[in-house]
Amino acid sequence: MDPAIHQTLAFLSLLVIGLLLKLKIRDKKELKGIKTLILAVALPATIFVALLKIQLSNSLVFLPVWGFTANILLYLFSLYFIVPLLARAEAGSRKRTYRLLLPSFAPGLSCFPFIIEYLGDESLANAALVDVGNKVFVLIVLYLVAMRWYYNRRAVATSTPINLTQRIGSLGLSLVKEPVNAVIIIALILLGMGYHMENLPLFVQKFISRAHALTTGMVLIFIGAAFNIQRSEAQSIFSMLFVRSGVAFLLSALILYFFGSGMATNMALLVVIFPQSSCSFWPLAHMSAVDEMESKAEGDKSRTFDLQTGLNVLACSLPFSSMLILGVCTTGAYFTQSIPCILFGLLFMAAGFGLRFLPVRIQSFTRSYRREVREMRNSRNEATQVKVWEVHREYSESHS
Repeated sequence: MDPAIHQTLAFLSLLVIGLLLKLKIRDKKELKGIKTLILAVALPATIFVALLKIQLSNSLVFLPVWGFTANILLYLFSLYFIVPLLARAEAGSRKRTYRLLLPSFAPGLSCFPFIIEYLGDESLANAALVDVGNKVFVLIVLYLVAMRWYYNRRAVATSTPINLTQRIGSLGLSLVKEPVNAVIIIALILLGMGYHMENLPLFVQKFISRAHALTTGMVLIFIGAAFNIQRSEAQSIFSMLFVRSGVAFLLSALILYFFGSGMATNMALLVVIFPQSSCSFWPLAHMSAVDEMESKAEGDKSRTFDLQTGLNVLACSLPFSSMLILGVCTTGAYFTQSIPCILFGLLFMAAGFGLRFLPVRIQSFTRSYRREVREMRNSRNEATQVKVWEVHREYSESHS
C-alpha cells in the first residue's frame, strides 16, 4: 500500500479517536480547553514555522499569486452561487459559516501527503509556495471578512452604527490581540531582517517544532470530539462539498486550457489536486474569535457563525478531499488535460445539486403517493361498507 494512503488512514484514525473521546467528555468546558490550546499554542507555532521556511524567488512568484487567485474565485462562487442555491433555507449563521469555510484550503492534511508520494519533492516545494497565497487569504482576508460581518451585525443589533475610524481601530486591536496574528507580525519582521528557521537559537527551534508537532493530532482529535451532525445537515454539507469540488475542477481546467501546453505533467497535476484540498481550520479559528467576543457582549445572544456546523464541515471535508485527491493521483496523466477536468467538474456539480434536491423530490413524491394510496383505501372501504349496508337492508326488507 502507498505510504500516502497510510498517512491518510492515520489522519482518519485520529478523527475516529476524537469521536470515541466523546464518550469520555461530559462537559463542554473540556472541549473549550482543547480549542484554546490549539488556537493559542499549536496553530501559532505552525504558522510561524511555515512563514520562516519561505524561500521566494522571482521566477516562482506566480505560484502564491495563483493560490491566492484560486481562493478569491472560490470565495466569489461560494458567496454568490454555491451557498445561495444550496443553503437557501439555512439560518444566516450557517450561511456565513459555509461562505467562510468553502474557499479555504488545508493542503497539509489532505494534499501534501499525496504530492510527496506521487509527484516528488520538487512538486511539494511548488505546492508549499502555492500555499503561501492560500495562507495570506485564509489568515488575513477571511479574518477581515469575519470581523466585517461581526461589526455589521453588532451595528444592526445595537442600532448604533460604527463609523469607519472606530471600526478600523477595533479591527486593529483585535488583530494584535489574536496570538496567530501576533505571530505573523513577528515572523514577517524576522523575515525582513533576513532570519529564517535555521538562524534562530537551537532551543527556540526545538520549542517551536515541538509545539508545531502538536497541531495535526490535536486539530483532528478536537474535530472528531466536537463532531455532531444530523442526517439532513450531512446531506447539505456533502452537496456543497461536491459543488465546491466541481467548481475547483473547472478552475483547474481554465488554467490548463490557457497554460497547459507548456506545463510539465507534475505541475499540471498540482494545478488539479491543490484546489481539491479539504477546508481549512483557520476560518474556524476566526469564527471562534468572533464567538468569544459575542459571548462577552451583553444583550444580543445570537451568533454571527455556527461553530458546530463549521466543525461538521471540516470533519466531512477531510475524508472527502483525501479520497478524491488519491483518485486523481492514481489516474496518472489523465487529468493533465482540460477536457477531463471540465467533465468531472460538471459531473460533481450535478451530483451536488442532485444530492441536495433529489431526495426532497423523492420524499415529496413518496408522500403524495402514500396519500393517494390511503385515499384509495379509504374510498374502497367506504364503498364496501355501503354495499354491505345495502345487502343488509335488502335482506331485512325481504324477511320483514
